[in-house]
Amino acid sequence: MKKILHIISSPRGEASLSIKLGNAIIEKIKAAYPGSTVKERNLVEQHFPHLEEAHLTSFFTPAENRSAANIAAVKHSEDAIEEILNADIIIIGAPLYNFSIHSSLKAWIDHIVRAGVTFKYDENGAEGLIKGKKVYVALSSGGIYSEGPMKPLDFSEPYLKTILSFIGLADITIFRVEGSSIPGMQDLALEKGISSIHLN
Repeated sequence: MKKILHIISSPRGEASLSIKLGNAIIEKIKAAYPGSTVKERNLVEQHFPHLEEAHLTSFFTPAENRSAANIAAVKHSEDAIEEILNADIIIIGAPLYNFSIHSSLKAWIDHIVRAGVTFKYDENGAEGLIKGKKVYVALSSGGIYSEGPMKPLDFSEPYLKTILSFIGLADITIFRVEGSSIPGMQDLALEKGISSIHLN
């Protein structure tokens, strides 16, 4: 039995290929680990605010010294980090928008990457503090970015691998639905993506 956290960042609802791929990953996990539970966090419906001065001030104010305003400002971050810590497996749906991730996902990341909480610096440099989690990323794109001439334009995969590893979430597997806007490939894009799913 596993506790699964499904992070959704697509605004396309039921038409979203990253959501469909994420759900297919969940079904594979449930088949492998009967009784697993899923908590869904839809970042498009449940907005994480872009970081402002109030958030940053609250992040660096010791918990015992926080005012009511500080506590309110830090709540999104605290809740998001608690969800990650409570999960065994994290699935992140990430459609490719303008060669990178959707702004809702970037906002969520900005709230979970926190000095002294999810990473720290010591004499050896930076160390991620979230350990022992498995991450699956469900990427979707209209073009082909896993290989070929468009590959250098995909900034989502390298960014997600870098920033998640920075906070300790280094066990990352990427699955893709791609080519969904290319004639001759679009009809099989989702099927191909789902067939590529393997748990490790």
